[in-house]
Amino acid sequence: MEQLKTTSYPKDKISILLLENISDAAVAEFTSAGYHVRKLTGALSEAELINEIKDVHLLGIRSKTHVTRKVLDAAKKLQGIGCFCIGTNQVDLKAATQHGVAVFNAPYSNTRSVAELVIGLSIILIRRIIDKNIAAHNGTWMKESTGSYELRGKTLGIIGYGNIGSQVSVLAEGMGMNVIYYDAETKLPLGNAVQYKSMEELFAQSDIVSMHVPSSKTTVNMITREVLSHAKQGSIFINYARGEVVDLEALKDILESGQLSGAAIDVFPVEPEKNGAAFSTPLQKLPNVILTPHIGGSTEEAQHNIGLDVSAKMLNFLEKGATFGSHTVPAISVPPTENTHRILHVHENVPGVLSAINTALSENKINILGQYLKTNDQIGYVVLDVDRQLSQEALTLLKGVKHTIKTRLLY
Repeated sequence: MEQLKTTSYPKDKISILLLENISDAAVAEFTSAGYHVRKLTGALSEAELINEIKDVHLLGIRSKTHVTRKVLDAAKKLQGIGCFCIGTNQVDLKAATQHGVAVFNAPYSNTRSVAELVIGLSIILIRRIIDKNIAAHNGTWMKESTGSYELRGKTLGIIGYGNIGSQVSVLAEGMGMNVIYYDAETKLPLGNAVQYKSMEELFAQSDIVSMHVPSSKTTVNMITREVLSHAKQGSIFINYARGEVVDLEALKDILESGQLSGAAIDVFPVEPEKNGAAFSTPLQKLPNVILTPHIGGSTEEAQHNIGLDVSAKMLNFLEKGATFGSHTVPAISVPPTENTHRILHVHENVPGVLSAINTALSENKINILGQYLKTNDQIGYVVLDVDRQLSQEALTLLKGVKHTIKTRLLY
């Protein structure tokens, strides 16, 4: 099979913008593929991003940059967005879908970093290391065992038994802990973990409760005052999931009452946009409470792996039309076809579009050598391989098909 061009558009004309100090591993992947990358260390406001994105083809962000509908309306050349993190809630996915912009993320690349930290926090909190550390810094010697325990034999309750929660489960069992978990769906346990049917029951039986749920309408304020009231006396609460899942005022009250003996919180309903900015939470200045600035997955290894993962998905889309892992454009992954040119067509998901595509090409005697279609509720995505001599004519015809959102001659 002959070597195919990876893209019809000159690589030096393709603009790739990476924000928020995305790992150099991603930069290396793009540059080794022949593309020029502009990397900025900080996040951009909506107004700043609107100004920057007009000629951008691929955008990379982390959790602080918000890609709103206004931003997407201004992004006339944008093909894809890479969220170099676990979540995609910082992107208006509905608007991105309507614009035919593929959105990728890295849902698995930092699971180990978060899981290890949760175990470490559990040890620090159950041993009351924070109090002893503060005392030592203040010149007081607190060598005592009162209120300090081992993890071995204790029960860890996990809420959300997904990629991170299940890995925490494995590490906890390795420490000699008993593991129970709650999930909205029935999940096959790893090791000896046992699934519980209610969060209240889980709280009542757990020495430590750790949150690992995604951000969704169903998880907002899921840990209410009522749920927390079932916590086992002297237990510990850890939230390294999403900031909006816990009622922080209720958590403060139950910590002050002594029913919970400690907590570790990494995510908050409102977080500063930049390092060094002012930050406030009801949990500040409480004893045996660890507050961290959304660093659960912030290790060198995790950022490197995320950089490799998301950049690979974006390059596969840019050069092959593959949308595996996209949250917006339907997932298609197809190999290149010999002696053809490939056209990508995104359209509104209404009846008759595929028929209109085939009619337009057949009436102009353009033979389709390969065709792949996938749809979601809003849009359809068609990958077409056509005769090389007629690809420019085919591209023009497809741009004129009613309900077309975006069309690109790939190679």
